[in-house]
Amino acid sequence: MLQADHWTWRRVPGQYATPTNLDVASAKQFLAQNHIRYVLAQFADIYGVAKSKAVPVEHFEDVLTDGVGFAGGGVFGMRLAPHEPEYMVVGDLSTLTLVPWAPGYARVMGTGMVNGKPHPIDTRNILKAQMARLSERGWTLLTGIEPEFSLLQKLPDGSIAPFDSTDSLQKPAYDYRGLSRARTFLERVTECLQSLGIDVYQIDHEDANGQYEINFKYADALTSADQILLFKMAAAEIAHELGAVCSFMPKPKSSMTGNGMHIHCSIADAAGKNIFHDASDKNGMGLSQLAYHFIGGLLTHARALTALLAPSVNSYKRLVIGRTASGTTWAPVFVAYGDNNRTAMVRIPYGRIELRVGDSGMNPYLAQAALIAAGLDGIDRKLDPGPPQNINFYALTPAEIKAKNIQILPQSLSEAIEALDQSELFRKTLGGDFIDEFVSLKREEWLDYHRHVSDWETQRYLSFF
Repeated sequence: MLQADHWTWRRVPGQYATPTNLDVASAKQFLAQNHIRYVLAQFADIYGVAKSKAVPVEHFEDVLTDGVGFAGGGVFGMRLAPHEPEYMVVGDLSTLTLVPWAPGYARVMGTGMVNGKPHPIDTRNILKAQMARLSERGWTLLTGIEPEFSLLQKLPDGSIAPFDSTDSLQKPAYDYRGLSRARTFLERVTECLQSLGIDVYQIDHEDANGQYEINFKYADALTSADQILLFKMAAAEIAHELGAVCSFMPKPKSSMTGNGMHIHCSIADAAGKNIFHDASDKNGMGLSQLAYHFIGGLLTHARALTALLAPSVNSYKRLVIGRTASGTTWAPVFVAYGDNNRTAMVRIPYGRIELRVGDSGMNPYLAQAALIAAGLDGIDRKLDPGPPQNINFYALTPAEIKAKNIQILPQSLSEAIEALDQSELFRKTLGGDFIDEFVSLKREEWLDYHRHVSDWETQRYLSFF
């Protein structure tokens, strides 16, 4: 259990926030004022994992001009062979951020370039391309991403357990003691984010033992993805310092709920107005016709979309039909939407949309790029999502679900990847080379898993026959 006397570290909200509209000279001054010695030049690989080089601050300007070179063949998903040109990360000055848990360090996200051109398989570039499609219409996608995670410890026998050994309730959601006894970790992560000007508005104990969620204010989709990457870095390193493991694995334990990463979204016009909102909505959900078409796109492309929102073998231990020890999985597999309906893949908080399929293992750049592509297809083709389904899908039998003509999301990575591979929309919008690379890597992942002989199989079959 985390003890408060292990930690005397405190930050003032906004204390280390990066000034807006920086130029190179003021950025250098900002770094000097904060005694920065190294700048991490970063990008996200195809899995959404932060990749970095540490650059001495004296060479910070080089990050913004020439960029930082990486051997593309050493990173998953770049489609760059060892004999091909360097993958260059050219720093985006607007992303310059201090790293409060590592004094003396800052980080800057970059644009992935090859031969002087944006690399089409760089996941941040893929999201930027989809955001540009919105920008052509005068629109911006605003998202609030909700990361769930597990705070765990590794036991001597190699198994895992909640880091707080007293966190053992059958139904622990919102439990005060479970929240309080992890407060050292939770406060430190929260205050790290707050010190950078990221507005954290609530923290809670989730539905599984050792599971938590920290929510911060919405932003444009690119900023949201950058912040999720920063949050994961902070959570992992602070947990490590405290002797814990912060896991974003979608389903760490079969009997409990998994770690979701729900995406709340709306589209703002050039004036900042939420064009998903319409108070005259006859369904009482505050949605505009454009929002309904957007939902139609999400539902139409749900099966292929799932491959990018739930991108691992383990994801499909979370996306199942059934119950857990606490009563429900909270992971909707039903291709439907409804008013505040947490059993459907799309929930409607008044005037906006929540996509609940994604898990904490997703790449937030790819997930949001696919969200835009599917939603815009719904808008352009005026796809009808049908009537809202304000029912508890968990309470229905398979026959009742089938009678309502409700589809089920893929139940394995293999099934989802096949749907993605066949998607003309995602090949066209996200790029055929990217889809081929992602599908290839994920087929290898599925094959490795499928050929692995698990403990379950040994226990069941060793002496069975």
